[in-house]
Amino acid sequence: MFRWICAAGVGAVLSGFAFLLVTGRYINDGPVLVQLSATHGLHLGDLFICAGWAVAMLLLLVLAVPRGRLVSRGDRPPLSR
Repeated sequence: MFRWICAAGVGAVLSGFAFLLVTGRYINDGPVLVQLSATHGLHLGDLFICAGWAVAMLLLLVLAVPRGRLVSRGDRPPLSR
């Protein structure tokens, strides 16, 4: 459960930063690929931001999903001396 809470927090911050980058203006906007309105559009630089966001979210999912069944202390075999 703790992994999911941490992953959700990191995902929220990452999504907020990606949103700010896509909606803002920066030097490397690139050419407009899709015109959404008279003053807004999807730039080439936005595609890189969206691709980076998607890869980061996928990696967060990989980190949050447990690999196998966790072994509790009661399930471990006794240590032999």
